[in-house]
Amino acid sequence: MTESAAPVKLNRRTVLSWALYDWANSAFALVVLSSFFPIFYKNVLRDGIDVAHSSFELGMANSIASIVVAALAPILGAVSDKSSARKRFLSAFATLGVLSTACLVISTQGLWVVALALFVLGNIGFAAGNIFYDSLLISVAPEEKSDQISALGFSLGYIGSALLFVALLVLVEHPELAGLADAKMATRISFIVVAAWWAVFTIPLLLWVPEPKADKSLPILKSAGEGLIQVFRTIFALRTHRNAATFLLAYWLYIDGVDTIIRMAADYGLSLGFDGSVLLKALLVTQFVAFPAALAFGWLGGKIGTKRALFIGIGVYALVTIWGFRMKEQWEFYVLAITVGLVQGGVQALSRSFYSRLIPRHLAGEFFGFYNMLGKAAAVIGPALMGFVGLLTGSTRFGILAIILLFIGGAFLLTRVEDKPADSPETA
Repeated sequence: MTESAAPVKLNRRTVLSWALYDWANSAFALVVLSSFFPIFYKNVLRDGIDVAHSSFELGMANSIASIVVAALAPILGAVSDKSSARKRFLSAFATLGVLSTACLVISTQGLWVVALALFVLGNIGFAAGNIFYDSLLISVAPEEKSDQISALGFSLGYIGSALLFVALLVLVEHPELAGLADAKMATRISFIVVAAWWAVFTIPLLLWVPEPKADKSLPILKSAGEGLIQVFRTIFALRTHRNAATFLLAYWLYIDGVDTIIRMAADYGLSLGFDGSVLLKALLVTQFVAFPAALAFGWLGGKIGTKRALFIGIGVYALVTIWGFRMKEQWEFYVLAITVGLVQGGVQALSRSFYSRLIPRHLAGEFFGFYNMLGKAAAVIGPALMGFVGLLTGSTRFGILAIILLFIGGAFLLTRVEDKPADSPETA
């Protein structure tokens, strides 16, 4: 069932309301997913436990959440397309994320299993909600403005999460300013603040973003079944577009490595004995560097070719894992944070644009659905690999080094991809 063909008119309030959801939930990604919770988990909830063991636990939690979302993605995508219930499902998953994040305030050493479960649920709410958030773009953006409006959400996500991060960092480092007993209590309060931030800035989307209407709305179960059928149909179609299929395998490997470093960087720094405050500030540096660097990387791709630029980005990540393995001083973590920031956004953006040239135009929607599903499956292999190798060897250094396998595998498969358009199976 196709969406209504009526053209979308630009409405500034609608556009801002949509983009503010990125401002809302990016705070969870930065504060909870990448920084505060991993540090709190290792230093407080699992204090006294072998660092390799706690890294394994956190890695498995990330992998489990990614597996769940990857399994749900095609079903949720189909429901999103065919049931005219995008906002209801976004609201449901956002509520799951908000409540799970707020409940982290109860986290204590004796409740570490509960805290880890809440972390997984919040992760699922965040990632699954984004499926419906992304799909709402068609109801707010005229076709000629979709790139700019999509970029607006991306920008607000970086800015909003960074601003809240700075405020919460001050709270944790100076809890007395808020009348709190110590940094542990301030961190727990931070989880409530993130939940409130996420909830409040979701309201404009729910009020002022229109729900796209399908020509014929289908029941949810039937929509889910069609979603699974479409996944198998896309896999079959990829057999005749092997260039695109090879790229998807390459992308799945190296983007898994990218997401693993994002999620596990703070945990790894703590394993080396680095101060949590230093790690938080370094992660903030990454946030500020990543946005302008993504634009610069796009320019580089235009100058030397997208594929060559991707190889540079993947190569930088491989070197980061080697340097991380040998790292001994805290200042090195800052250098690595800046280095990651220089390529993080660029690799993500160029991967999408490169893939768009490899797929047949008449199957673009179907093929990008599969691409997004793999993106949701990122951080399935890496965190588990890092945790397992660290546990097996007794050293998280070998755990971070193991991630290089994802970059090597992704780069090798990328060499097998030809940079040419594929408007038909004959030219694929």
